[in-house]
Amino acid sequence: MVAKTILIVGGGVVGLCTAYYALRAGHRVIILERGGPDHDSCSLGNAGMIVPSHFAPLAAPGMVSYGLRAMWNPESPFYIRPRLSRELVDWGWKFIRSATPAKAAQTEPLLRDLSLASRQCFADLAREWGNDFGLVQKGSLMLCKTEHALRDEAALAERANRLGIPAHVLTAGQVARLEPNVAMDVVGAVYFPQDCHLIPQRFVAGLTRRLQAEGAQFFWHTEVRGWCIRGRRVECACTSDGELEADEYVIAGGAWAPQIARGLKVRLPMQAGKGYSITLAQPRQLPEMCAILVEARVAVTPMPLDGVLRFGGTMEITGLDESISPARVRGIVKAACAYYSAFSEEDFRDRPVWRGLRPVSPDGLPYVGRLRHYDNLSIAAGHAMLGLSLGPITGRLMAQVLSGARPEIDIGLLDPNRFG
Repeated sequence: MVAKTILIVGGGVVGLCTAYYALRAGHRVIILERGGPDHDSCSLGNAGMIVPSHFAPLAAPGMVSYGLRAMWNPESPFYIRPRLSRELVDWGWKFIRSATPAKAAQTEPLLRDLSLASRQCFADLAREWGNDFGLVQKGSLMLCKTEHALRDEAALAERANRLGIPAHVLTAGQVARLEPNVAMDVVGAVYFPQDCHLIPQRFVAGLTRRLQAEGAQFFWHTEVRGWCIRGRRVECACTSDGELEADEYVIAGGAWAPQIARGLKVRLPMQAGKGYSITLAQPRQLPEMCAILVEARVAVTPMPLDGVLRFGGTMEITGLDESISPARVRGIVKAACAYYSAFSEEDFRDRPVWRGLRPVSPDGLPYVGRLRHYDNLSIAAGHAMLGLSLGPITGRLMAQVLSGARPEIDIGLLDPNRFG
C-alpha cells in the first residue's frame, strides 16, 4: 500500500473516525472543520446509542403515513416544514419510492452487519483507551405504554431474531426487575441485549486528542469554497485558508455535504433532520440501560460516568435551520414524565436545550464510497440518526476504500452515485 495524504472535510464523528482509521492504515491526514476546536457537531448532544436494534431503515414501510399523521401535531416527534424547495420535493418523492417492503428487506441485513461491526469497533476502542468515553454494554429497552405498541414491537423483535439480532419481549414486571431503581409506567418492552451506549462528547473529544497526538493536521474555522478539477481528479480544495492539496479527498460534512459538493456536478439528495436533547444533572433516578420511549420516539440515555440522564428526540425536516422549536421540546418533556413517573416537568425547567442537524438521505442509508466521475473523491455522509452508531465502521470502511483495499462489508447499497 502506498501512503497518501488524505483531506477530510468535516470534523464530526464520521470525519474523525475516517481520519482515525486512515492514520492507522499509514496515511497522512488533514481535517477541515468550519467550526472551532470546541465546535458543536451533530453527534455531541445526541443519545449516544449504539443500536443493532435499529436495523430497519428510516425510509421503512409505514413511515410515509405516520409522517402525514404526525405533521398536524406541533409536539409530535416528526415534522416536515412545507416550503417551496425543489430539493425537498425531489427528496420526498425518493423517500416515498424507497419506503417499500422490498427495499427494507434488501437493506436490513446490511444495517445489521454495519451495526454489529461498529459495535465491535467501539468495544475494541474502549479496551484500547481505557473506556474513557463511558461505554456501557447492557442493552436497550423499547418501552411501550400501550398494548398496540407492544404488539408492533414484538413483531419487530421477531424480525430481529430472524436476522440474528437477539430480542426479547418483556412484561411490565420483567421490565421492573431489569430496572429496579426506576419507576416506569409501561405495559411492557422489548429488550435488545446487544445495544450499547456511551457519552458522545467524551468519544469525540478523545478521538480529536488522539488524532492530534498522532500527527493529524487540523484546520479549524475553515470552509471549502470550491474545487480545482483536472479531468477525473480533484487537484485541490479552495478554502477560506487558501488552496489545500491532497492525494484523496473525503466529504464528511454531515447535513452540509451537498453544499460542500457544489460545483462538482454531484447529485446528493439530502435533507437536514433536526433533533433535540435535554440533559439532567443529578436526576431523580438513573436507569441502568438506555431506552426508547416507543410511542413518543424519545431516546433516554443514562451516562453514569458523568452522573447525568439525557432525553432526546424528534425528526424535524426544516432545512439548515438551527433554531429551537419550544413545541418539539415540550413533546420530549411530556413523554419523559409520562413514562418515568418519578419525574415532573419541573425537573426540566430552565435546563439548556441542545439541537443538531442530522443528514438524512431519501432511503435512510448513508452515502459511503467513491464518486463515480472522480478518481480521488469520496463521500461519507447521510447517516441520519445513526451517525455515532455507525461512525467507527464507516471510518474503517473508508480507510479501506482509500487504501485501495476491498471493503470488509459490501457497500454497494451505500454507493454515493445511486441517485444519479
